[in-house]
Amino acid sequence: MSKVEALYISRERNAPMESLQAAQLIENFGLEGDRKAKRGSKRQVLIMPLEILDKLGIDRGDVRENITISGFPVMDLTSGQRLQIGQAVLETTIACAPCDKMDALRPGLQEEINGQRGMLFRVIQGGTVQIGDPIHLIDEA
Repeated sequence: MSKVEALYISRERNAPMESLQAAQLIENFGLEGDRKAKRGSKRQVLIMPLEILDKLGIDRGDVRENITISGFPVMDLTSGQRLQIGQAVLETTIACAPCDKMDALRPGLQEEINGQRGMLFRVIQGGTVQIGDPIHLIDEA
């Protein structure tokens, strides 16, 4: 079963990621309290597969994702596809390009993680998301 493994926000630039048990997603904004939340942005929520983190030997939250998931092929989604996670509905926008912060985690990681740093979403319907919530594809592009 696909599910939410971890939830994170960062309240300030370069601040450590704060682990949450539940998060409030706000329609067309992002995660409540997250510094990257912005009305109208294509980058409101970053979802990262646990399987890729494990394969690369990276800890949850290290690539600054908001939601770590397992058992769902999020990197196979195309723009416009929608997921329901908890009470929230998210729409796929773009794959997240790795930035130079990846090389600060481990030299060469920026290149190694290219094409697998997670997928970005916008919040279509707000609501609460909790660790353990299932993930459902609800709309095809």
